[in-house]
Amino acid sequence: MKVVFHLDLDEEKILRIALTNMENLRAAKPEARINLVVNGPAVKFFRADFAEEHINRVKGLLDKGVMVFVCQNALRAFDIPEEDICPGCETVAAGVVALIKLQQQGCAYIKP
Repeated sequence: MKVVFHLDLDEEKILRIALTNMENLRAAKPEARINLVVNGPAVKFFRADFAEEHINRVKGLLDKGVMVFVCQNALRAFDIPEEDICPGCETVAAGVVALIKLQQQGCAYIKP
């Protein structure tokens, strides 16, 4: 099972739903390949200094093998240096390209 979650809005309610979805999926299907692509204003949530509650959940998911990809275009647009994102997250040149590639690799697309 392969899946890509997509976050692009800076709405904490949607972030919480996405994190919960990924945690539940990991618990139900530990072998699942789970990816998260973050672009647009949602990149603000992935700053290492963002709300501790959310960052701790992201780190927990990273520790369990979830891959988090953060769009460099969005980081530039919101003036966030790459070194300020949560450790363990990877940057990609363009979030939309990462979404396409992951779907071409057979990932189901989920947008909370």
